[in-house]
Amino acid sequence: MPTRKFQKLFRRCVLKTLTLGALAVLAPRSQAQSNEEFDSYKLRISGFWVYSSPSGTLQGSSDNDQIDLEKDLGFSNYSTFAGKVDWKFTHKNHLYFVGAAFNSSRQTVLNRTITFQGQTFQAGAVVQSSLDSPMYGVGYQYDILRRRRGHLGIGAQVNFFDAHASIRADAQVTGGGIHQAAASASASLLAPIPVAGPEARFYLTNSPRWFIEGNIYGMYFFGYGNFVSSAGSVGYTVNRHLSLNAGYQLGSRLVVNNDSSSDRIGLKLTQRGPVAGLEVSF
Repeated sequence: MPTRKFQKLFRRCVLKTLTLGALAVLAPRSQAQSNEEFDSYKLRISGFWVYSSPSGTLQGSSDNDQIDLEKDLGFSNYSTFAGKVDWKFTHKNHLYFVGAAFNSSRQTVLNRTITFQGQTFQAGAVVQSSLDSPMYGVGYQYDILRRRRGHLGIGAQVNFFDAHASIRADAQVTGGGIHQAAASASASLLAPIPVAGPEARFYLTNSPRWFIEGNIYGMYFFGYGNFVSSAGSVGYTVNRHLSLNAGYQLGSRLVVNNDSSSDRIGLKLTQRGPVAGLEVSF
């Protein structure tokens, strides 16, 4: 997991990418040049492999106990994927769909007694736990600045997090001689989270070959929770239809607070790690 110093440095890089994109597209260009945009397309499909380092907590709707995904349940790094379909239906207007997967299952020996959805799991018990929390969303983006060597856009989207969590233990006698009765608990959470933020792409030379891009999205919902994400990458254009991308997802952090009155479970989930993939443009 990256250090705090590296995380701060990466945040600065993402912000500089967005700033460079804004400065680049603010520079005056002739009408002939604006008709020769490097980033010209109608439909773009992107797919990425993500090597994610998950962290966070899980909490039952009426529980006071917060279960740590790493320390208590043993969740660790895993490979997953994310994708985006972007339809640029006018010169500056986009309609897009995004999706990402989180699906982790672990068997571990508890080092402390935990409670989830009213069920108690004793320290020393062998438990099987899983958390499936795919994200899918739809959004709109307007490119407030678009020039030959890049663009700066503002996007607004609604993300849906469809989380399913479960913990199960068979009847057993723990290492401390304590009897663990068979127990299982599960819960679901569908959390619609609207977010907004800037996105930019900047071509490094007077050529479409190399580019950098970054984005920051987020929203705060007071007692309900919040969401924030940021990422940056470097891209290489193979031809007018295909580009290769590699970068780092600094953090996709979802917080939904538990609420016993609505049976809403609490979930704090952060994913970060390197990404690599390709995009196909038409």
